[in-house]
Amino acid sequence: MRHNLLATLTALCLLGTPGLAGDAARGERLFRDCLACHSVIDETGATVARGGRTGPNLFGVIGRHAGSVPDFHYSTSMVAAGQSGLRWNEADFIVYVKDATAFLRDYLNDSDARGKMAYKLRDSVKARDVWAYLGTIASP
Repeated sequence: MRHNLLATLTALCLLGTPGLAGDAARGERLFRDCLACHSVIDETGATVARGGRTGPNLFGVIGRHAGSVPDFHYSTSMVAAGQSGLRWNEADFIVYVKDATAFLRDYLNDSDARGKMAYKLRDSVKARDVWAYLGTIASP
């Protein structure tokens, strides 16, 4: 799959380039846009970051199977991606937030696959920063 090659190349670039780790402080500022749809609520029910409910809770997103937050209505394609093994990691997150539907079509090798996330964060550096921020607040 083309997805595997893209994810592998992205991961190798990240590993082979010192100093390119995401900036969590900048990611916190950028994450404000994400709060229009997402919240971060921990396993005790405490709100870590208050936001919308259009998107799934992002607490524990790092390493989580895609499409697996209980009681959230995902697209059929997102559920299929999770069931086929997609676990959120930095490389996939960066590609996903650029264009959710394009990512799912590539990952599932299905031209009819669709994502529900309309927001697009096309800048890979900014996406890496948001990922770094999520690592500081969204881990169990």
